Amino acid sequence: MKKLLALLLVAVMVIGIAGCGKKEPTASGTPSNNTNPEMQKLIDAAKAEGELVVYGSCEEEYLAAACDNFKKLYGINVKYQRLSTGEVQSKIEEEKGNPSGDVWFGGTTDPYNVAASEGLLEKYEAINAVNLSDSMYRDKDGCWYGIYKGILGFMVNKDELARKGIEAPKDWQDLLDAKYKGLIWLSNYNTAGTAKLVVNTMIQKYGHDKGIEYLVNIDKNIEVYTKSGSGPSKNVGTGECVVGIGFLHDGITQIKDNGYTNIQLIIPSSGTSFEIGATAIFKGAKHPNAAKLWIEYALSPDCVELGAKNGSYQFLVIKNAKQPQEAADFGLNPDNVMKYDFEDAKANTKKYVEEVMNALGAAADGRFKTE
Repeated sequence: MKKLLALLLVAVMVIGIAGCGKKEPTASGTPSNNTNPEMQKLIDAAKAEGELVVYGSCEEEYLAAACDNFKKLYGINVKYQRLSTGEVQSKIEEEKGNPSGDVWFGGTTDPYNVAASEGLLEKYEAINAVNLSDSMYRDKDGCWYGIYKGILGFMVNKDELARKGIEAPKDWQDLLDAKYKGLIWLSNYNTAGTAKLVVNTMIQKYGHDKGIEYLVNIDKNIEVYTKSGSGPSKNVGTGECVVGIGFLHDGITQIKDNGYTNIQLIIPSSGTSFEIGATAIFKGAKHPNAAKLWIEYALSPDCVELGAKNGSYQFLVIKNAKQPQEAADFGLNPDNVMKYDFEDAKANTKKYVEEVMNALGAAADGRFKTE
């Protein structure tokens, strides 16, 4: 009996020791007591730098919350500025490898891909890349990582369409109808990643020549090209814009957070494309370790779950994060999209935008906003 009790006591002690040695992972995928040597080394190096400069192309409320939380978690001072993806792309191109910012956060990947092809983004193999739900949500060389996914579509003012006796458009070709003349808003091809995605989508959907022809034809019905991709959505509820082209999660923000229940969200019936909202490090960043730590942070629930709490309802591509219920409640499906050729977009976006602008010529003068 004594021998049996001794054996049981030894077994209990072994189990207890094993339990004490087990490291429970946090949401970011690192041990809760920060004993992951690689991550802890990065945190220490980032804290030694003490500062980070973020250029954000998501909505400012989300950007501010993400930056404030990073400072709270790591004690690193964060300076941030909200710029459209096109503005960030132009800024870092002008700075030629001597960037005034450290990281880019949010906004669709087409401008990121252009910057990557020009050697303006730093390659980094992130530890928390294991949290991505699919390999498609990252650049193969580690130049950028996805954090969310947004669906391209139409947002319409139901009251204004009813007052004018016009049916809501169901598909891309419907937008060419003369009855929508002066009612459609899109964003600026030169400043907005959303608009660059529209260009690539039409070319991939209809072919090069037909795609550019479509964009020339829809221009006849467009009243305004806003600087930012979310610009049309912000003016649909008021009726200033009757049909807005953009990401449908921006429409959800207007309905849920701003009370514009007169907005209807429409997924084009013949199919649509999607954005991958990304984050990246600028080549030549002045605070390289803080920048790498930002990437690790952005690939964790600590960061991405702040979106839905701050008016950004994109689908998340971080598999251990909680999806925003609002996107599903409005009938959006992150998988109900066309196959998008990211490599073609990476190689040709800048050329395609130039071709569209040349094709439009003087017809578009005065309607492309830069403020």
